[in-house]
Amino acid sequence: MPLISRRTMLSTSAAGLLASQTRFTSAAIASPKFSVKEIKTISLQSDRYHGWPTMIRRKNGDLLVVCSGGRETHVCPFGRVELIRSTDNGATWTYARTIVDGEIDDRDAGILETGQGTLLATTFTSLAYEPGLKKATAAAEQGRATMPPDQLARWQSAHRRLTDEERPRQLGCWMLRSENGGRSWSPAYRVPVNSPHGPVNLSDGRLFYPGVTLWADERTVEACISEDDGKTWNRVSRIPTRSGDDSSKYHELHGVEAADGRLVVQIRNHNSANSGETLQTHSTDGGKTWAEPYSIGVWGLPSHLLRLSDDRLLMTYGHRRAPLGNQARISTDNAQTWSEPIVIHGDATSGDLGYPSTVEIAANHFVTVWYEKLSDNPFAQLRMAKWQLS
Repeated sequence: MPLISRRTMLSTSAAGLLASQTRFTSAAIASPKFSVKEIKTISLQSDRYHGWPTMIRRKNGDLLVVCSGGRETHVCPFGRVELIRSTDNGATWTYARTIVDGEIDDRDAGILETGQGTLLATTFTSLAYEPGLKKATAAAEQGRATMPPDQLARWQSAHRRLTDEERPRQLGCWMLRSENGGRSWSPAYRVPVNSPHGPVNLSDGRLFYPGVTLWADERTVEACISEDDGKTWNRVSRIPTRSGDDSSKYHELHGVEAADGRLVVQIRNHNSANSGETLQTHSTDGGKTWAEPYSIGVWGLPSHLLRLSDDRLLMTYGHRRAPLGNQARISTDNAQTWSEPIVIHGDATSGDLGYPSTVEIAANHFVTVWYEKLSDNPFAQLRMAKWQLS
């Protein structure tokens, strides 16, 4: 449901009050002792590019990973949402199964198991490949090819699946649902926002989805709630913009409900202040009002948030400078402070990596999945680490 002016005004005012009461000290505790037990590639299609995965651990113990697969490169017309499954805590994985393949590029994939056992998968569609295709087509016509002819023919044929008028109508933020453990899926339906890792469960049975409105007349950063197991979503509030920031440079949110009931949201920030860092905001009234986003002193993005079995919070994020790889931090006080980094993986050879998400397979034992372009393969693959806290 659309926001009304009065609600916007009240939310903004209350958020300012919350922000004035927020004091944050980053890296308040040392990095916990940890050990990484295993790192390996888990995707089985080495001739395809995989990107932007999300992993969950179901109540039955299965691990599910979704990603944008079937790709030729970071931006192309071939993206589709694929799912792989492990029934042995990541020791082995199934071959990828496509759960949605639209007529334009299907990108970042999120997944959630709701309290009712429903699986919800999220994605968004994009035409970002069009400028590259137009440039390559024009270059070929002028006799100075910038793309191999067979690749250009593939891109052109994919592009011709829709007319110029039809293509923009396929842009949107999408969700699919499965009520039988992922054996079958509903058609994709539109939802108000997108974020890479999708929505999360709340303790009262509702679902919480903080994200960005893509391809809308007005780009906004919203907090959305579902009260019917993800079938419909209501926009509850706008997440405010930090003083001096441009909200169009806020991207790729993720949220979690902390043990004290506060909702915590982290934001990929590309404003000049704290550029490349993860900003944070929180709500103490169920998402009606929010603190003005604030720095937590963490360079790296985007983040995935997880509440652990002992009520600590874990954030996992990509780190695209030395040490190149993926990191995690722990909070023992409901995200008011975060530890120094846990370097899960720090010897990558390309900045084309990240979007890690983590599950807890036993107390202090974790599995993290991300995507990474390796030195010996131009097609990024899904990678996995098993690690533990001491």
